[in-house]
Amino acid sequence: MFPGDEKKTAGPSSFKGDQRVILRLLPGPVTLLAAVLLGVALTCLCVGPVDVVPSQIAAVLGSTVGLDLPWTYGESERLVVLNIRLPRILLGIVVGGGLAVSGALMQGLFRNPLADPGLVGASSGAAVAAIAVIVIGDPLLSLLPPAVASGALAVGAFLGGSGAVLIVYRIATREGHTSVTTMLLAGIAVNALAGAGLGLFIFASNDQQLRDFTFWSLGSLGGATWARLGSGAVLLSIGILVAPFLARPLNALLLGEAEARHLGVPVQRTKAAIVMLSTLTAGAAVAVTGIIGFIGLVAPHLVRLTVGPDHRVLLPGSALLGAILLLAADLFARNIAVPAELPIGVVTAIIGAPFFIWLLSRDPSRRGWT
Repeated sequence: MFPGDEKKTAGPSSFKGDQRVILRLLPGPVTLLAAVLLGVALTCLCVGPVDVVPSQIAAVLGSTVGLDLPWTYGESERLVVLNIRLPRILLGIVVGGGLAVSGALMQGLFRNPLADPGLVGASSGAAVAAIAVIVIGDPLLSLLPPAVASGALAVGAFLGGSGAVLIVYRIATREGHTSVTTMLLAGIAVNALAGAGLGLFIFASNDQQLRDFTFWSLGSLGGATWARLGSGAVLLSIGILVAPFLARPLNALLLGEAEARHLGVPVQRTKAAIVMLSTLTAGAAVAVTGIIGFIGLVAPHLVRLTVGPDHRVLLPGSALLGAILLLAADLFARNIAVPAELPIGVVTAIIGAPFFIWLLSRDPSRRGWT
C-alpha cells in the first residue's frame, strides 16, 4: 500500500457507501409504521377507566384460543378486553386505514394534496341520508330492535354517500372520458345541494332527532361491537387491500393523463376504479362510525412528505398511519373527560384543522408533489 492510500479509502465515496449500508439496515417506513401501530393498539388495550396490564391481556387472549397462561385475571378484565376494547380497536384500525387510503386515492386522482373523499360528496351525501333515516324513518325504527335500527342508519349513510359520488362521477363523464376538473366542480355543487337538504331535515326534526344526528355526525368508535365490526370490516378491508394494486397506474397519472396513456395505462378504467374504491372505503367508514374528518387528508400527506409520492409505499403507509392517528385520537377522546367521552370527530378536527392551515400556508414547491 502506497502512502496516501489510507486517506483515499476514507474519502466521500466511502462515507456515502457507509450511509447506504446503514439505510439498508434501517426498517422500512411500512415496517416502522406497523410496529408503531402495534404499540398504540396495545396501549389502547391497557389504558382506560379500567386499567388492564399486558400480562392480563395476554392471559385473556390466550384463553380465547385455548392457551392456559400463568397470569390471572378477573371477569371484569375479560369483559373489558374482549367485549369493549378489542372490537373498538379493530374497528378503529380498519376505519382509520380506510379513510386514509380513500384520501390517498383521491389525492392521486386530483394530483392535489388537499383532496379528500368529502370533495366529491361522500360525507355530505352520507349525512343527508343519515338524517333522512332518523327523521323520516323514526316512527318505523322505534318499533324495531336497536341493532336493526342502527343497521338501517348505517346502510342509509353508505347508500347516500355512494349515491352522491356516483352523481358527481356521471356528471363529469362524457363520451367515455371523465374530466377531473368537472368532477371537482360537480362535487362542489353536490355538496352545496346536500347542505341545503341537510338544512331542511334539521328544520323538520324534533329535539331528540336533532340530538341523535348531531352525535352521529361528530363521529365515534363508541358502541363498537363484533357485529358492527363484521358489517364494516369486510368492505373496508377490500378497499385497503385492493388499493395497492392501483399504485403503478397512480404513479403514471402523476405525470399527466397523456403521459400515462403513452405508458400503457388504461386511464379511464383507472379513474373509475379509483372513484369506486375510494367511495367504497369512505362510505363504509362513515356508515359504521359517522363522519370523522381530516384523517383522509392528514395521513396521506404526512406519509408523502416523509417517503415521497411513490404510491407503492404511500398507500400501505397511509393505511397504517391513518389507523395510528385514529386510535391515538380515540385514546385521547375516551380518557380526557372520564366518565364522559369526547366525540372523536372533535379531536381529529382539533388536530387536523391547524395542520390544514399550515399546509395551505406552505410554499407549493415544498408540499411533496414536485
